[in-house]
Amino acid sequence: MCKAMEDMRNETARENTLQIANNMLDMKKFTYEDIARATGLTVDEIKELD
Repeated sequence: MCKAMEDMRNETARENTLQIANNMLDMKKFTYEDIARATGLTVDEIKELD
């Protein structure tokens, strides 16, 4: 049961991080590198979102 809850928490955290990255991309004020630094995602992940 604990593993399932941990997986759910991790998935929720990832979704939140992706939403933040998308919001930053929409603002068009940040570079891929800025967004990667702020979110902990890789530059390649940011490029995929864009």
